[in-house]
Amino acid sequence: MVHNVIPGRTTRARVRASAGTAATYLARPLVPLWAALALAIAGGFALDAAFPSLGWWPLAFVAVPLALVSLVGRSLWGSVLVGAAFGAAFYFPHVSWASQFLGDDPLGWVPWVALAAAETLLLAVFSPLVTLAYRWLPRWRDTATVRLVALPALVAGAWAARELVLGSWPYGGFPWGRIGMSQSESPIAPVASWLGVSGLGFLMVALCAGAVEAVRWAVRVQRERVEHDDREVAAARWWGALPVGLLAVVMVVVPQFPTADAGTLRVGAVQGNGPAAYADQRAPLEVLRSQLDASAPLESERVDVVVWPEGGVDSDPASNAATARTLSAAADAYGAPIVLNAASEVGDLVYNTSFLWTADGSAATHAKRHPVPFGEYIPDRWLYSAIVPDLVGLISRGYTPGDDSPAFDFGRARAGLAICFDVAFDDVIQEGVRDGAQVFMFQTNNADFRGTDENLQQREIARMRAIETGRSVVNLSTTGTSQVFAPDGTLLRTLPFDEAGLLVTDIELRDGSTAGVVLGPWIQGLLWWGTLLSLAVLGFVTRRRVPTPDSAS
Repeated sequence: MVHNVIPGRTTRARVRASAGTAATYLARPLVPLWAALALAIAGGFALDAAFPSLGWWPLAFVAVPLALVSLVGRSLWGSVLVGAAFGAAFYFPHVSWASQFLGDDPLGWVPWVALAAAETLLLAVFSPLVTLAYRWLPRWRDTATVRLVALPALVAGAWAARELVLGSWPYGGFPWGRIGMSQSESPIAPVASWLGVSGLGFLMVALCAGAVEAVRWAVRVQRERVEHDDREVAAARWWGALPVGLLAVVMVVVPQFPTADAGTLRVGAVQGNGPAAYADQRAPLEVLRSQLDASAPLESERVDVVVWPEGGVDSDPASNAATARTLSAAADAYGAPIVLNAASEVGDLVYNTSFLWTADGSAATHAKRHPVPFGEYIPDRWLYSAIVPDLVGLISRGYTPGDDSPAFDFGRARAGLAICFDVAFDDVIQEGVRDGAQVFMFQTNNADFRGTDENLQQREIARMRAIETGRSVVNLSTTGTSQVFAPDGTLLRTLPFDEAGLLVTDIELRDGSTAGVVLGPWIQGLLWWGTLLSLAVLGFVTRRRVPTPDSAS
């Protein structure tokens, strides 16, 4: 029944429906299945457009309502189908850059289709969580507070839980395309410094779900009013919009969580533009020579640290004495340590390793925490060798995940690290801050994805990490683009695609942890377990109620 529309006993008495009518109303899909599929596809395309290269971040607030409306009142199989339509429309264009990983190989499309299809399938399988939230919560209690506050929160929790699955499973997950990451240039980005990226995404979906419910509530009040009192009906509609309006205001006006000034650091970031792609033809040590050539001006420039990108050294300096001598001589000439990266062997294991290299040799190492499945190693090789043996055979070695600290101490400061796709994983960033990082240095090799949106998407993840952690970020690629971001996400310096270049920048150092970093893991746990537990309890309780009419597909 409709209760508590606006304060006042008179209105509550006048605006009311029977329990049976309310149950029928709640069970009915908002749109037929064919329209739901069309809305879901439009929502998927809109969400992709919210990310680079277009980067029209307001479209995220169009995409979510379209997706939610398509799921209201669906059967479970219907919600899977609609979820698949949304997922395919989003992921196939969003990760189309994966088709270039194998260069001109005739089977180069396989990584793209496999990745997009896997993410689409997972998103579809967990879409019923949203549908069940819409089905069960109003059936338990159908009041203004439940419909306008609790329901949007539960729907947002279901969306967040779905993202958490995609970002952690299988094979470590693929946390690429999380809705919160689309807002790096929007006025609500500072929310991530309070609640983390998952918390920001939760509030975005809650805002959209609240707007949908405000409209549904206004329509329902209009239909179910007993007496024709236009002033009371108008007041009821405005009352329904109050929660979403307050949330929108809070999200826009909240400032970035403060961190403490810890001085400055002069950094020389070098984009060598060497032939570093998987399919590039290159002579031995050609990539290293390109980094040395682009770094040459540093011999007459004072810096505190030099940063090279992922794969900037194409031999193992830990086992190749000639490479080690070259790097030590370079560090001596620059008068500063070099943060560099190379594939490195330890016994029978191979790691994607970043080194802190001084004139005296290696001073510290960090191995990539989340090697990319099917790119840097083959999980369950026996299985996939039987399915696509030619592709599996292209990746002869596999990187082992590291477990050492993602932070280097080079005297004047401590730097947090993330190697390529590790930047998308919250645990690496959070651990870096816990280990004392005052600045972040992200090393990546985008040469495999030249001319695609991949580098631009990763750039905005780096910008969001600056905002979330309150730290300056040096985001450095082998072939571009490379950037330096201030702690508030402001772009300070950049280098273009496919050009060798050097960025010498004085960047801010910061101390202290933001609430988003400290609370991030707890918020994710609450969103996951809170949502599942709430749905389980609601499912148990509502089983004892009179069933609603069968919903359409």
